[in-house]
Amino acid sequence: MSALNMELVAKAENFLKDKFDNSDFLNAHPADKEYRLQHSYRVANIGKAIAEKEGFDVTEAVIACLLHDIAYCLTFDDFENDWKNHGRNGAKIARPFLESLGLPTERVDDICYGIAIHVDDEAGFEGERTAFAETVGDADNIDRFDAYRIYEGLQYRKFSEMPYAEKKDYVDTTLSRLAELREMKLGTASAKELWQERVDYNISFYEKLKSQLNNSTEIL
Repeated sequence: MSALNMELVAKAENFLKDKFDNSDFLNAHPADKEYRLQHSYRVANIGKAIAEKEGFDVTEAVIACLLHDIAYCLTFDDFENDWKNHGRNGAKIARPFLESLGLPTERVDDICYGIAIHVDDEAGFEGERTAFAETVGDADNIDRFDAYRIYEGLQYRKFSEMPYAEKKDYVDTTLSRLAELREMKLGTASAKELWQERVDYNISFYEKLKSQLNNSTEIL
């Protein structure tokens, strides 16, 4: 397993923060800026865990994951289209920086390909879907199913304000979706293990919530 090169990682951190700090959009939306930076760190830590288990270059995995959402420094004029393209745009932004680190061309290409495909599996340029490249999207997806995202999702959907019947429907629908997502294909066995661990945590939470709702209207 490769050692983590903190000098290169620190350069990537500074590059990401500089792009975010000089973003008109993110500076106008400080909560989004804070969230996006925190999300980038979480994804990088997940990518690091996968790389350590799979024998990938840990430094490259951390850098790729740190920079996966760097295109959020741009202003999204057409949110749906710009969001769909933020992986490809992120790869364009990251490439000159990655080349400045002195990484081999094939490694820059692999990192950029992983960043580019993490949204919709389309890079917009030729490349190989390596297990390393897939780790970027896998780590991003795994972060979407942590404890914070449960809270965020319930808050966003105003779960506490839903009528009782709507709450039950939401929980049932969520449990059904989680059962399907649990078997989603990922790029490595290590990512799959982390993914199922996170999804199982979500399932456990929503099963407990369902039980509590069932106990809320009658003596069973």
